[in-house]
Amino acid sequence: MPFHDRCDAGRRLIERLSGFRGSDVVVLGVARGGVPVAYEVAAALRARLDVTVVRKLAVPFQPRLAFGAIGENGIRVIDDEIVVRAFVSATEQRRVEAEAREELSRSALRYRATHAPIPLAGTTAIIVDDGVASGATAQAACATARAQGASRVVLAVPVGSPRAIRVLAKHVDNVVCLETPGLFHSIAQWYQQFGDVTDPEINRLLNRAADGFRAAPDLATPPVG
Repeated sequence: MPFHDRCDAGRRLIERLSGFRGSDVVVLGVARGGVPVAYEVAAALRARLDVTVVRKLAVPFQPRLAFGAIGENGIRVIDDEIVVRAFVSATEQRRVEAEAREELSRSALRYRATHAPIPLAGTTAIIVDDGVASGATAQAACATARAQGASRVVLAVPVGSPRAIRVLAKHVDNVVCLETPGLFHSIAQWYQQFGDVTDPEINRLLNRAADGFRAAPDLATPPVG
């Protein structure tokens, strides 16, 4: 069943995450599209909300195909099968990663300008995205949380490729995925509204979460009945 938008997807995820409550829980939205979904989850769980910044490593001349992804703190995930199949040379890998690192650093600075990262040591980190296609960025986000000391890592997504979800299940403690369609073409096909999420929107959601979720987010829309 398609989701109306990311807020609707987050509200529907909550039904499967009610058992993850407690003072040790931190919800991390994968920037950019995962943050509105994560906001709904964090608000329902009354959990702290933060952002995790990752960037995919796109195959040169095939930007929709990722051969890996990077996260903060030097995290790097490479899909060796894609590297071989797409003939990505070591030189090209280094160039793509260097460009992605620069972009990641700029984004992280924008998000951290007013919000210091929430320490993850000893926490249950719930990584939330709007969907999983190749799984590279989700794996990088989960690896980042693990490297920062999270004692339990949970991946929660509304929809995902069956293959990617199977692979990711080997890297986390729990996976919550509402839909794993056999004919999976893109994340966008599972949303009626799937517009871009901007940096200012992310910062507004982080501000409202830090303020105790007392204000309704601009991105929220009523679920379609």
